[in-house]
Amino acid sequence: MSPSELPYRPNVGVALFNRAGLVFAGKSRSAGPEVVLHGHEWQMPQGGIDAEEDLLAAARRELFEETNVRSVQLLAVSEEAWTYDFPPYVGPLHHLCAFRGQHQRWVAFRFIGEEDEINVLAPNGAPAEFSAWNWFKLAELVAQVVPFKRPVYERVARTFAPFAVAG
Repeated sequence: MSPSELPYRPNVGVALFNRAGLVFAGKSRSAGPEVVLHGHEWQMPQGGIDAEEDLLAAARRELFEETNVRSVQLLAVSEEAWTYDFPPYVGPLHHLCAFRGQHQRWVAFRFIGEEDEINVLAPNGAPAEFSAWNWFKLAELVAQVVPFKRPVYERVARTFAPFAVAG
């Protein structure tokens, strides 16, 4: 089956804003077709939506699995889903190889906890998705992500721009 015949994976992305209006990003580790390029390692938390799983439940679960964060307040949910295709991949078989790319809905949360809650190196005992984390200006984060995700991140930045202010 050619890549263009594969389905998109249902996915949720999370834009986590702090009280200063900055957005959380983790320094990503390569995983299968989600190839990470040097200088473009940053991304917001994201992950698959399980069958029959509610979008907000998936967003909260993925955020917790990747960052250990639970102290959040819902800000908004994107009305549309946005897709991106994986770049060509010839590495070892990976569960994402069954998909052409990801079909994402995005959720914006305000982080209302303390920063010591954030743990990307050993989040709740799950395997680490990130090797480091930081807060970014939302508009500036777009240039820090891998090129194949940039169009989605540009839409996220436009959609969630009202939350990128101190609040």
